Amino acid sequence: MRFRGKIVDVGCIQHFTRVISMVAKLAKNCTVRITASKIYFILSERLVNGGVNIWCELSQTNFFSEYAMDGLSEDYNEIFLEVVPDNMVKCLKTAQTAKSVKIKLTKKHSPCLTFEVELVSIYMPSLKVLRNVTDKMKNLNNYVTIAANGSGEMVLKVETDMASVSTHFGDLSNPQWSKENMPAAANSQPKDRDPEKFAEARIDIRKFSQFLSGQQVNPERVICNILDNRVVHFFLLHDDVSLQYFMPVISS
Repeated sequence: MRFRGKIVDVGCIQHFTRVISMVAKLAKNCTVRITASKIYFILSERLVNGGVNIWCELSQTNFFSEYAMDGLSEDYNEIFLEVVPDNMVKCLKTAQTAKSVKIKLTKKHSPCLTFEVELVSIYMPSLKVLRNVTDKMKNLNNYVTIAANGSGEMVLKVETDMASVSTHFGDLSNPQWSKENMPAAANSQPKDRDPEKFAEARIDIRKFSQFLSGQQVNPERVICNILDNRVVHFFLLHDDVSLQYFMPVISS
């Protein structure tokens, strides 16, 4: 069996998320039926126990720009999966401003749906070093561009009418997310993404400096997630606490 779909329109991503959210409010578990033309979400509880029946039908052409599937056989060209709708919602919520979302059938311990969002994750260098660099850049511009790629490289850059100043950090690590350590995240760095390609976003340099200066928990590691020109998300990891920050992105 094989299934792969891609949603590229932001409106379609948001609409698809709303539909799954509605299903999640009605059912903890349901069956997904995938055919060549439609996707169904089905819940059939035992009526003798006061159960309910839910039948949600989506035409794939209304959501997907790319859609390919092969069922069990030519005679039974369908795929059936048991899913937890709330887990799907958590994945989709990370992609509300993404350029695209890929959904595919994979097999880990059992067949499951994997969500891929074009997101770059990187372990940040020392916050103290970043703070020193940022404090010097504040005198040049009100905004800083933060960029990273899948090869462990990170760049801070400010531009003026007269010059462009950038600081490069290399030999950093890129985390690989899983459902266990970040339940709300999709597969953060798809295998088909060029590891040398940078994702970048422009943020308020003073807010960034305040974030770097205001950490009292002394995190063991800090992860920066960048959704190209859409989202900057910081994830601070410590033994007994984790903190998450979303930094507003400024359009160029």
